[in-house]
Amino acid sequence: MKKYVCVPCQWIYDPEVGDPDGGIAPGTAFEDIPEDWVCPICGAGKDAFEVVED
Repeated sequence: MKKYVCVPCQWIYDPEVGDPDGGIAPGTAFEDIPEDWVCPICGAGKDAFEVVED
């Protein structure tokens, strides 16, 4: 699964890890995260994330 980076703060969402503190279980694809989820570091919305290019 692809990783996504928060453009404002550079936090990386890794689907293998998820965001347990934000209610996102490990193994959850970015596309399957609810639209109202926000970055756990800076509070930016999903639209502030971009795919991490390997």
